[in-house]
Amino acid sequence: MTDLDQVASALLAAADDVTTLTPFSDTDPSFGMDDGYDVLARIAAARRAAGWERVGRKVGFTNVTLWELYGVDAPFVADLWDRTVVDASNGAAAVAIDRFVQPRLEPEIVFGLRGSVPTTGTAADVLAAVEWLAPGFEVVQCHYPRWRFTLADCTASFGLHAALVVGPRTPIDQLGIGVDELADRLATFAATLERDGEVAATGTGANVLGSPLLALQHAARVADSTAGLQPLAAGELVTTGTLTDAMPLEPGSTWRSDYGDLGITGITLTVD
Repeated sequence: MTDLDQVASALLAAADDVTTLTPFSDTDPSFGMDDGYDVLARIAAARRAAGWERVGRKVGFTNVTLWELYGVDAPFVADLWDRTVVDASNGAAAVAIDRFVQPRLEPEIVFGLRGSVPTTGTAADVLAAVEWLAPGFEVVQCHYPRWRFTLADCTASFGLHAALVVGPRTPIDQLGIGVDELADRLATFAATLERDGEVAATGTGANVLGSPLLALQHAARVADSTAGLQPLAAGELVTTGTLTDAMPLEPGSTWRSDYGDLGITGITLTVD
């Protein structure tokens, strides 16, 4: 049986040293999701002891169109930290990627919570828990060679999270859109990701478990039912998963996201 303290230590060292390591499931095929979440809890304890503050969650692998590509069959939930969130409230930011391993970029929808998220009900019901929404770029990274892993491996490995760039935060009540219409738009809007002025990928809100709101609801269910996770709470931000495929990042590139008729402005990101 794998020593989970050693797994957590190995992953923290891999992050510090910008290195890869063998997937834990290669040496222990029984390494499963309960183990992955247990490792996340140990990493969280170590980070809190070092002065990190958890500010929210990410929901990974909500884009079901990518499951076959990455060899997974379900989403997961992981932590976001004050030291990994980048402010782009003016619509632009720069990120240096020399501290990341095999980094990729994902355009996402980020929600700020005003209260607990209902685990049942419609997408429109979930909006009652949301204070604001924003465009987001999550930089994901993989400490396993060639992005090969099991779902448990990537959950344990910080949920593949490296950084989250959060764009302008628009309060729900300032969008000028009714609750039902906004819930519909979040499922149907078209997203475009450009690299250096050319379209690199496209997607839609429906790619993310049917809607980013339904991805948020899924995160609430997982957080409520998984040992080691805390329920979602007011004040947290939640990024709900990539609308397109994750695109490899290289220094010197500039990326821009567009959210179609959703009513929010995308982000311009310079990669150093």
